[in-house]
Amino acid sequence: MTKRFVIALDQGTTSSRAVLFDGNGKVVDIASRPLRQIYPQPGWVEHDPIEILSTQLGALTELLVATGIEPAEVACLGITNQRETTIVWDRETSQPITNAIGWQCRRTAPFMEELTKASGVAEMIREKTGLVPDAYFSASKLRWILDNIEGAREAAEEGRLAFGTVDTWLLWALTGGEVHATDSTNASRTMLYDIHRGCWDEELLELFDIPASLCPEVRPSSGSFGTTNRPGVLTGIPICGVAGDQQSALFGQCCFSSGEAKNTYGTGCFLLMNTGNEAVRSESGLITTIAASAPSSNGGTPKTEYALEGSVFVAGALIQWLRDQLEFIEDAAETEIHAQSVDDTLGVYVVPAFTGLGAPWWDPDARGIICGLTSAVQKSHIIRAALESLAFQSCDLLHAMEHDSGRTIEALSVDGGACVNNFLMQFQADMLGCAVVRPENVESTAAGAAYLAGLAAGIWNSPDELRELHRPEHTFLPEIDESFRQERLAQWHRAIQRCRSN
Repeated sequence: MTKRFVIALDQGTTSSRAVLFDGNGKVVDIASRPLRQIYPQPGWVEHDPIEILSTQLGALTELLVATGIEPAEVACLGITNQRETTIVWDRETSQPITNAIGWQCRRTAPFMEELTKASGVAEMIREKTGLVPDAYFSASKLRWILDNIEGAREAAEEGRLAFGTVDTWLLWALTGGEVHATDSTNASRTMLYDIHRGCWDEELLELFDIPASLCPEVRPSSGSFGTTNRPGVLTGIPICGVAGDQQSALFGQCCFSSGEAKNTYGTGCFLLMNTGNEAVRSESGLITTIAASAPSSNGGTPKTEYALEGSVFVAGALIQWLRDQLEFIEDAAETEIHAQSVDDTLGVYVVPAFTGLGAPWWDPDARGIICGLTSAVQKSHIIRAALESLAFQSCDLLHAMEHDSGRTIEALSVDGGACVNNFLMQFQADMLGCAVVRPENVESTAAGAAYLAGLAAGIWNSPDELRELHRPEHTFLPEIDESFRQERLAQWHRAIQRCRSN
């Protein structure tokens, strides 16, 4: 049989999905299984690693059954995953020693605050990893497991345990325990990896008191990660691509060149800009991270590529708030209808600082506001202002990226649930003053994993070939003049100042 398909396993925070791509990079079918989030106490977020695996295998099996695809027709697998989530398991039994600690979990925030009080520690972490020292990343989660699970530290020091992010856990399980590896994008989110030297950092491992034997081998995002060895699902299928979800989406959007950027509109917004072989140090509170990259044309190890990353904390979550708390809408799709039913917001601005403000403001004590209210304001004006706030927040981050990198963004590629909202996409283009490009295939995260795997397996020959497959569905162009754009942004920044804590 012709090996003409690529499967991407997309393991996310709330679901595990399997996506089948053909040789033209088109989605053939998708299967999905929900994944529980576990909240043992306020601020704690966990997953059951066995459930992560079972839902991912369930989605994969469902996909194969639904499509009738034979394993012999599958050229390779790619994996993309929720980042930072931390899992530790026994090497002999392959059993997790406790639940996975999720990326959202804040249990180690006090520890990180205390750790970074020491002179030079925060700067050292940032210099080596490109990350802002925070409980968000894996290092403090791993430290917590070793210090709080009975027998864990002793077992780790004896080399009996393995650590990994979700990709590593899936690789271990899919290969029958033969491969303990991760890729450089996921390694760069652990706060234990030197993104400049390309290795686990001895000083950071010592700082967090983590034995080096726990850490997986780090490999390029596109290349060999072993073969499946799990009877009853797939056996003998090469695993050829791995990348953290946001870096995978950047690659899936074909942002291969320095200065190209994408924005994923989900619960929050994740913005990444490719900065090429330069690890740009941000002065605006952005993160410097490793980007997924294609194999070099001569077959040698490719040079590391980097990205700037910034997050809008509240995006889709704001729409959920309008629906569930204010009961303004019954479905997210209604927001577009409401926004287009009025000419403007009547001067209303919504600042959704439900959990403070992130980059470039970094004010954790800021709180959300709705300002500019008059008796003439209707709920449609507030809904429109809420949508506009998503674009305004994204503008602030993208302008920060341009400032830090010295690069001008000529077009923004978009994906995620909210990118189907035509009003929001047009307003985003208006406020940025550049094109906003929505692709035919908005499954950018899964596409990135498929592309990385397919390149290594020879399904596609080069990134240029992928660009030919990656077609825009619609391009939104700015429709307002510069003076109006600057006035709206100035008003937004005045609203920001009103919600600040100082």
